[in-house]
Amino acid sequence: MATTVRATKLVRDTNETKIKLALSLDGGDVSLDAEAGESGHANQNTGGQSIAVSSGIGFFDHMIHALAKHAGWSLHLVCNGDLHIDDHHTAEDCAIALGVAFKEALGPIRGYKRFGYAYAPLDEALSRAVVDLSNRPYAVVDLGLRREKIGDLSTEMLPHCLKSFAQGAGITMHVDVIRGDNDHHRAESAFKALAVAIREATTRTGKDDVPSTKGVL
Repeated sequence: MATTVRATKLVRDTNETKIKLALSLDGGDVSLDAEAGESGHANQNTGGQSIAVSSGIGFFDHMIHALAKHAGWSLHLVCNGDLHIDDHHTAEDCAIALGVAFKEALGPIRGYKRFGYAYAPLDEALSRAVVDLSNRPYAVVDLGLRREKIGDLSTEMLPHCLKSFAQGAGITMHVDVIRGDNDHHRAESAFKALAVAIREATTRTGKDDVPSTKGVL
């Protein structure tokens, strides 16, 4: 089976947010010209990956950085949103855009493992994620967060963003925090588990079949 480039660029422009995104599921070089920024805590260029995330919400950037890093992606994402209102539109729209870009970069579900699962710890926290490239968007998310905010991100946005990503990506996923006392640890372990599960599900099998008894996804 010929190896195709699994990468895309996306622009999402609304009255609430303006997003530019470049994604490669296999790492390597991606570029948004100069607009993704070259400084910031959510930037990393190492191990064949290039990651730069700038939404204006520090903890959200941290989570998307972790997702990209452990999924093996290269990702540049910049968002200018209506943060003078609150964090909702910015975080939600970034998650939707990332899901849509993921689906586009992935291409037809042929020759993929399709299913992936992973556990990821962060100190006392432990999370489990299960992913199905089903083309049937559905998400069950239970993070059990107790704080109102982590940094400048409302904790209610974390499960909402995961569900928004699943909708855009057209995947089924279950993400659960099994244990943990610290909400930062709980959230980060969940995003890391999801990343590793996605990496497994999107692994190529070397075949060109549709991984379904129906013959179509």
